[in-house]
Amino acid sequence: MRIGLKEFIVNGKPYVIRSAENKDAKDLSEIRLQIDGETENLDREKGEAFIDVQGFEQLIKADTENKKNLFLVAVVHDRVVGFSRCEGNPLKRFAHKVEFGVCVLKDYWGYGIGKNLLKESIAWADLNGTRKITLNVLETNEKAIKLYESFGFKTEGVLKNDKVLSDGKYYNTVLMGRFNK
Repeated sequence: MRIGLKEFIVNGKPYVIRSAENKDAKDLSEIRLQIDGETENLDREKGEAFIDVQGFEQLIKADTENKKNLFLVAVVHDRVVGFSRCEGNPLKRFAHKVEFGVCVLKDYWGYGIGKNLLKESIAWADLNGTRKITLNVLETNEKAIKLYESFGFKTEGVLKNDKVLSDGKYYNTVLMGRFNK
């Protein structure tokens, strides 16, 4: 599905959030790889589960055609600097919900990009009749957890010792959900 373009200025940084387009595929392939190497908050290490340009083109096409999916990009001066996806489930018992994921280049943290990607995704979900949004977040990502809580997400569970990070220690994954009555 698609949404209209929204403009933002946060801490002096102008950017837009819009639906992903085919022309974004190359940038998305490159920044996903970069982001995976910038933080351990995500599931992948740099280079794992690599998606090439053609893979992103297929993902964008599928998400645009599927009314239960939403693929957004954040763009600063014609450069994609972050993205989010809401992915629905075709099974009837899960058709009421989507799973949300987001990532932003580290150089663009602090400009509300992740927050606004989340806000636009929630607005889309609410208008689309989606009843629940779920997400997973690393327990040490306290800033993200506080953000999600401020938008009505609640902790629904914890996967103990779910991820091993570069320090060799195991960390929990927090499962969160927001239910729209």
